[in-house]
Amino acid sequence: MTSRLNPYLNFRDATRDAMTFYQEVFGGELTLSTYGEFGMTQYPDELDKIMHSQLETPAGFVLMCADVPNEIPLAEGGPISISLSGDDVDELTGYWEKLSASGTIGQPLTEAPWGDSFGECTDRFGVMWLVNIAGRAA
Repeated sequence: MTSRLNPYLNFRDATRDAMTFYQEVFGGELTLSTYGEFGMTQYPDELDKIMHSQLETPAGFVLMCADVPNEIPLAEGGPISISLSGDDVDELTGYWEKLSASGTIGQPLTEAPWGDSFGECTDRFGVMWLVNIAGRAA
């Protein structure tokens, strides 16, 4: 098996909604497993929380996410952002439009000084996304 590195997001109670949204953005197959399914909580209000979720997209992206149990502190924000980059203008622009539509744009997707198109947004779940579309070769 090849090793791979992928983002793993944590929310308090928004994992199901967030991962459904990301599936709408990127497509792919989403799996959701609850704490209740695996008998991993003693609290009735946590039975339907997502213990683990995974989205595998047609582009080969893998995004994982979980709801943090109530008794565990949830780090707000943090020094993380997710970067999408490549040269497929239509694909990356489509991701940008969906991620930023219900979020906040920090840097509009425009031509950057290094010749690529670059934008930064924070989606409605508080996750920062950086999108870089490679410029055309001279």
